[in-house]
Amino acid sequence: MTAMAKLGEIVHRDPDILGGKPVFRGTRVPIRSLFDYLEGGDTLDEFLSQFPSVRREQAIALLDLARETLAADAPAA
Repeated sequence: MTAMAKLGEIVHRDPDILGGKPVFRGTRVPIRSLFDYLEGGDTLDEFLSQFPSVRREQAIALLDLARETLAADAPAA
């Protein structure tokens, strides 16, 4: 499965939902919120407790996809 296909299973964009900002599919929770929480030092569990409509599997899949995408573009050491 391609990264874009995986992304489409996790992320949804709709101009009628938060002005088209990417959200976790099936929710109104912006994807950016997960990264903001982690950047601020919060754990994944803390994020999930604040946004119970996001499933753990969705959040982990998004983080895995981000890691895979960044690793694929990283220059060899």
